[in-house]
Amino acid sequence: MKDYYEKSIRALQLAGMSELTQECYTRAVRLLVDFYKKPPDQISESELEDYFLHRRNTDKWSAATLRIAYSGIKFFFVNVLQRDWHIFAYLKAKREQKLPCILSKEEVFSILHHLTTFHNYVFHSTVYACGLRISEALALQVSDIDGKRMMIHVHRGKGAKDRYVPLPQDTYQLLRRYWVTHRNPVFIFPALGRGGNEGPTAKTHMALDSAQGAFRRAKFAAGITKRRISVHSLCHCYATHLLEAGVNPRIIQRYMGHASLETTMIYFHLTQKGTEDACRIINTTMKGFHYGDNQ
Repeated sequence: MKDYYEKSIRALQLAGMSELTQECYTRAVRLLVDFYKKPPDQISESELEDYFLHRRNTDKWSAATLRIAYSGIKFFFVNVLQRDWHIFAYLKAKREQKLPCILSKEEVFSILHHLTTFHNYVFHSTVYACGLRISEALALQVSDIDGKRMMIHVHRGKGAKDRYVPLPQDTYQLLRRYWVTHRNPVFIFPALGRGGNEGPTAKTHMALDSAQGAFRRAKFAAGITKRRISVHSLCHCYATHLLEAGVNPRIIQRYMGHASLETTMIYFHLTQKGTEDACRIINTTMKGFHYGDNQ
């Protein structure tokens, strides 16, 4: 029971998994161990099957949660315990095809203006203006900002790949103004501490929960009632608003760090660009239905 965690982390690190994946996969194994109250190497294939059925049918885990459990437990049993079981060949949780909820530019700025601290305003403005994922923005360092080329170097972003994204002039000036308030030599968004004065010497970036909580409070204060709106929604808004402004989808794909253009194309479902012309054309094309006029 004592060493399965260390063995899992070692194997995940050797496989090149990100820290977040290491955490999620190891947690999946821990939940299994807690469920049966015995070491994972004593859990049988039939018990594993019963466990997944219980999580699916009794606990009503979502498809996304089940996929993480399947992947994490499969990785551990195959690569650490070397169990080549048949169950791993057919485990599957259908991916839910949900479109992200999108805010208008006016709604985005309304939320930003309801953020009550300067550091939260700069952080969330940067997420939106540069299309960053929350983990990417939190990890930004001073050396990642290229003021001459007006670019941000995103390290180990989507798919553990580096990329460069454009840095708008207004955002650059905002980041400069904010950095002067703490002058941390490493982090753009350092952990400020309870008193708000630990920024200059902070050894870590601001907390994930802090950024998420500030966004939720600002969203409610702004009266935004749309469902499934989070900090990550700003990233979706970035791509959708660029598409509406006429930016080539291939360029958006590069800035977002998508491996496939198909991932970027989802934003066509979220934009209203072209809808008005399409409706006008449809109305013109489909004229002439006058039942009863010639009878």
